[in-house]
Amino acid sequence: MYPISVTRSTTTYFCVVAVDVSVTIQRRTLLTALGTGALGGFAGCSGLTGGGEGAAAVAGETLTLTTTTSTYDTGLLDAIHGEFEAMYGVTVDAVARGTGAALESARNGDADVVMVHARGLEDEFMRNGYGVNRRDLMFNDFVIVGPADDPAGIEGMRSATGALTAIADAGATFVSRGDNSGTHTKERNLWEAAGTDPGGDWYQETGTGMGGALNVADGQGAYTLSDRGTFISRRSDIGLAILVQGPIEDGPEILSNPYGIMAVNPGVHGNANYDLAMAYIGWITSPGAQNAISSYEMNGEQLFFPEAVSENPDFQQYVPDGWSSGTADA
Repeated sequence: MYPISVTRSTTTYFCVVAVDVSVTIQRRTLLTALGTGALGGFAGCSGLTGGGEGAAAVAGETLTLTTTTSTYDTGLLDAIHGEFEAMYGVTVDAVARGTGAALESARNGDADVVMVHARGLEDEFMRNGYGVNRRDLMFNDFVIVGPADDPAGIEGMRSATGALTAIADAGATFVSRGDNSGTHTKERNLWEAAGTDPGGDWYQETGTGMGGALNVADGQGAYTLSDRGTFISRRSDIGLAILVQGPIEDGPEILSNPYGIMAVNPGVHGNANYDLAMAYIGWITSPGAQNAISSYEMNGEQLFFPEAVSENPDFQQYVPDGWSSGTADA
């Protein structure tokens, strides 16, 4: 018997796992015994199952989720959160901002869980001890959009960096979010890969979210980098078109856009609602919620593609990229 105690507020919950080496316990049998409500690998060993005393313990509480503008502006979270809120009798407060700002809020102890899309920034967050139990969540991709007359002549190009080079060479207006978001981080990486340091009158930073940047680009007949989901959700309101596709439509892999989710480390911020954060992570990476993400469409198009459930899981998802027990990080 292996007792594990977890203290939450003034209550200590105990998870006890019995191991009988004389009996082979199949994974499916174990999961059945735990029940489908045992989310997120015991949901942090808190006893928070999909009902009963565990759920009652958190009823009425609020989970603060800092997330990217794309997951919020597309309406995805509003569409799927009702199930989780009803299951636990809680409220999810989704605070939408760029990835950099979302992680900074969590660093300051103003969040319980973080959903973002810039692996390099996520890894830094974890290396510094602020985040734990990261999971791959879903993906879409980035696209380069611009006016139909396409003054830089990039339509249909197979190279994202080549397209940016063409825009710079033509001095065609490019709108950057300039907000340290996941999209802005990807854009900076693309310019670096292209060997170009953007600047001058043709390069404009807005400091806005994705929707605002698309509006500015539309008003100026300019190019910009957008995640596919936000562009699809706004396409009927603007006159821009996708000129360079991402990998979802057989474009370059460099435009991939994976999303991750992680809990705020309660060892750093004791006010973080770790139990509820882990229940949320368990729920949103479960087959049911992943199916809901897959089914979410706008104008008949799928916006996000689930990635948490896999026959061959990538264990690197849980730790900073490149980390292993044999590295200096150990």
